[in-house]
Amino acid sequence: MLSSSDYSCDVLIIGSGAAGLTLALRLAENHQVAVLSKGPVSEGSTFYAQGGIAAVFDECDSIASHVEDTLTAGSGLCERETVSFIASNARHCVQWLIDNGMLFDKESPEHRDGPYHLTREGGHSHRRILHRADATGRAVENTLVSQALSHPNIRIIERCNAVDLIVSDKIGLPGQRRVVGAYIWNRKREKVETYSARAVVLATGGAAKVYQYTTNPDVASGDGIAMAWRAGCRVANLEFNQFHPTCLFHPEARNFLLTEALRGEGALLKRPDGTRFMPEFDQRAELAPRDIVARAIDHEMKRLGADCMYLDISHKPADFIHAHFPTIDEKLKMLGFDLTKEPIPIVPAAHYTCGGVMVDQQGLTDVNGLYAIGEVSYTGLHGANRLASNSLLECLIYGWSAALHINEHLQAVPLVTALPVWDESRVDDSDEHVVIQHNWHELRLLMWDYVGIVRTTKRLERALRRINMLQQEIDEYYANFRISNNLLELRNLVQVAELMVRCAMARKESRGLHYTLDYPQQLDEAEPTILSP
Repeated sequence: MLSSSDYSCDVLIIGSGAAGLTLALRLAENHQVAVLSKGPVSEGSTFYAQGGIAAVFDECDSIASHVEDTLTAGSGLCERETVSFIASNARHCVQWLIDNGMLFDKESPEHRDGPYHLTREGGHSHRRILHRADATGRAVENTLVSQALSHPNIRIIERCNAVDLIVSDKIGLPGQRRVVGAYIWNRKREKVETYSARAVVLATGGAAKVYQYTTNPDVASGDGIAMAWRAGCRVANLEFNQFHPTCLFHPEARNFLLTEALRGEGALLKRPDGTRFMPEFDQRAELAPRDIVARAIDHEMKRLGADCMYLDISHKPADFIHAHFPTIDEKLKMLGFDLTKEPIPIVPAAHYTCGGVMVDQQGLTDVNGLYAIGEVSYTGLHGANRLASNSLLECLIYGWSAALHINEHLQAVPLVTALPVWDESRVDDSDEHVVIQHNWHELRLLMWDYVGIVRTTKRLERALRRINMLQQEIDEYYANFRISNNLLELRNLVQVAELMVRCAMARKESRGLHYTLDYPQQLDEAEPTILSP
């Protein structure tokens, strides 16, 4: 049954991180924009990003060098055209952020017109990371949120989940297949509502919550990837899940990240006996790309039967540590550690989804009117391993390029205001929430054990068999009971888990973040792994 949609706008943006809010601000001069946030508006991966944004601001650096560093880290699988596009547009997009109020650290705090303090991270050949102490993401998010909240053409809707996209052919509309809106679950009203829009943008972040141990916030549950797949979009390279090498090993802070900038400023990785090990694995030692460092830590933990390795910057002056890493220093002190005096226990944890929904240079997917920007997307930038601090940069670039395309094409797109109402006539309230919790924990544990830093064909096959069984159970549950936040996230996570395993099984080599004992060598030709619905 068709009915007038509950809400309508020109552009519906699902996700309120750096990508979504950048796009919203760039569109709002010409269009009515709605930004859907699953939790509080700032609760996303952007807010927790510590390191910074990579861009060429130093006269001794070059765009060509940034491109080559990205290609090297991506282990032959980056698309050079995309990498060049992003590196070439980095400075003006970062400058737009600065013009909107972002304050990056300067070399001399007392000289506000002086040069920026640029740090260096693993895989970079130059200092090119602009940052705000060790809490850059928080500063970026707060800057964008402040601007968005004050703009009359931007409506921010908090604590609402996107359930599924509404595509024209599935509701019987004639003409070219396109997205016309989305179903959203209003958690405050406990009701599924319809939102019509001329264009819909997925800016939902990644899917690291599919793993038991992750640096990501709870909202990173692969929602956009799963919704796009169900709508008919291709996905690519989902076998490449980046494990950040240095997550704090502590029961009360399981997802607290120790930024790569620590190693950029001289922190060393050590065994429990205090000896270094990274020089034995790579000539770049602690500044090797993340896939190499994470595998080295994983290898040493397994070889020694150790629960963790250690990160040590205590040889640096205490004043230097306090000035450059105040957030980390304060958090560690609350947990009983002193960054200035002792090594800190660390383990790798799932951090970043390098693959995602396939898009073009404007963020457009396979479905007309549907865009995907930020970590949810596959642009060709990250290849088989993301270079540190290219992620926030990608958000800024595609927020800009998608805005150009939307501004150019949106006026000719009609708004469909009559959409099918959500049918709950044959579902009940669940009295079996334990089923969701059990499946949730089982999925995340099997992904950690079978689809982790080191893989084998047997582990992947075992994972896929169990994921298929979980999908059947979850689909049956979804069909019979009213939805909840946990059910929606679990449904999406199990879908993305399947896609990750299928991508991993298709890659018969070890490259970047995908390392399998059955195919330890790298093939001569690097090709992306593409799945079609």
